[in-house]
Amino acid sequence: MNRAFTIADDDSSNRSAIAEINRRAFLGRYAGGIGSLALASMLPRGQVARGESAIPPMQRPTAKAVICLFQHGGPSQMDLFDPKSDLQKFHGNPYPGGELEVHFDKQKGNVLGSPYLFRNCGECGMTLSELLPHTGRIADDITLVRSMSTESVDHESALRLIHSGKFMSGLPTIGAWTVYGLGAENENLPAYVVLADPGGLPVDGEKNWSSGWLPAVYQGTVFRSGPSPVLNLQTPSNISPAARQNQLRFVDAINKQHLKRHPENSELAARIANFETAARMQMAVPEVLDLSQETEATKKAYGLDNPATQEYGTRCLTARRLIERGVRYVQIFMAGQPWDTHSKNAESLKGLCARTDQPSAALVQDLKQRGLLDETIVLWTGEFGRQPVSQGADGRDHNRRAFSLWLAGGGFRAGHVHGATDDFSYQSVEQVVNVHDLHATLLHALGIEHDSLTYPYDGREASLTDAEVTHARVVHELLA
Repeated sequence: MNRAFTIADDDSSNRSAIAEINRRAFLGRYAGGIGSLALASMLPRGQVARGESAIPPMQRPTAKAVICLFQHGGPSQMDLFDPKSDLQKFHGNPYPGGELEVHFDKQKGNVLGSPYLFRNCGECGMTLSELLPHTGRIADDITLVRSMSTESVDHESALRLIHSGKFMSGLPTIGAWTVYGLGAENENLPAYVVLADPGGLPVDGEKNWSSGWLPAVYQGTVFRSGPSPVLNLQTPSNISPAARQNQLRFVDAINKQHLKRHPENSELAARIANFETAARMQMAVPEVLDLSQETEATKKAYGLDNPATQEYGTRCLTARRLIERGVRYVQIFMAGQPWDTHSKNAESLKGLCARTDQPSAALVQDLKQRGLLDETIVLWTGEFGRQPVSQGADGRDHNRRAFSLWLAGGGFRAGHVHGATDDFSYQSVEQVVNVHDLHATLLHALGIEHDSLTYPYDGREASLTDAEVTHARVVHELLA
């Protein structure tokens, strides 16, 4: 469809002809030739499209954006962030601390010490594994939480808990809640972007960035690797720019006629505005993904010159560019669940850290150098932790009672270690933070009180934390 349509606003014959066109039939027949229209279902509507927030900030925010570096599978806290001398002391012996809650009980072995050395990092003296030399260099910029806990040792339900606060599938994730609460800053880009792994989807797939029963507009928009990062964004090669403009003008005219016939439909105007947003995205998305604009020093800092870090570094650098341009929430996922080290724990961790450590630290350093870290939260986390005993010869099973994560920027305490686990890093015992507390604290830093961010669902005012049930609290000790 490369015929040029010309629509004059003051041409009554054209308006009459348009009124006779069946809008649904037209779009159904020609949508393949108007690729950008497919973006409408992904783009912000109503308040989000206009940059307005659904819930005004209820306190002075310390952050306005989030980058989540999600580590699917459950990183081993005692091998990376939480050293324990008793693990080394009892290595190879039966666990002396009583019964353990393990996922694969029949494969439970003896105490498994960490094969890696730990060292004090930064002026704060934060103790981190030798596998994380680059994270060690940003120790004075991060908050390390060693006392996390969750409610499930099953991957899917633990993932749903840390993303949506509930066991059940199909609920709104924290990214969707954030965009619902704060709105968008850049009308040319989605407010919530997911940078997908070229190797495939993570475990639980699109549920990780679902909007659940919030309007679909609030779900994450996936940017893929390769020549077509957003599906249906590029104009087909056989359609000239002039033809494209005429197509869009023609569809706009049809939409406006449709709106006149249905003035009571409050969403139509917003949807029509989103066609314009889709057109703007055709220019905005390629620009934000064009890393050739970055200096060689910046690309090297993210590891783009190293095959081991090039792919993950590219996505971390892209995340910074998105935040720089006003995207509200960015998530980076890994294919499958690579941190699920049921076997070859030590070997797997070495490879995973070699892939992710430098880009993750570079992101924090880059944001800081550009003056963006103060208003951006960087969150590095998995869904749960690992066991102090072996599974098989050299693996570690799931552990919901203790895991570690770190945060940087956005009002969180720099160079701070929070909480503690027992002598074997099996259970969080001091200043425990559960996933609901984490959600409450993140929203608080963004200027929204978690128990006031609600949406009517199933006859009640639902929220991310459901504080009356979960007793979620803001962990002020994590904040500066």
